[in-house]
Amino acid sequence: MHYWASARAAAGVSGDDLPVDGPITLTEVVRRAVALHPGTRLPEVLQVCSTLVGEQPVTTEDPGLVLVEPGSSVEFLPPFAGG
Repeated sequence: MHYWASARAAAGVSGDDLPVDGPITLTEVVRRAVALHPGTRLPEVLQVCSTLVGEQPVTTEDPGLVLVEPGSSVEFLPPFAGG
């Protein structure tokens, strides 16, 4: 996982590795990310982030429908101000 901008600030790190034995849902990725950083603003920040799995934007509103394969990157991009 890679956190950008305010997600990085909330997590306190630029990214995390999640060991997995097989595909997991994006919901599970987010749950594990939040568990790695208890007591932070990360849950609130991730709720407003755009997400890329691999290099593909997640276009569904339901992260439970998105499978993340082992070795795939997940990037969390908060809304950016400016242009």
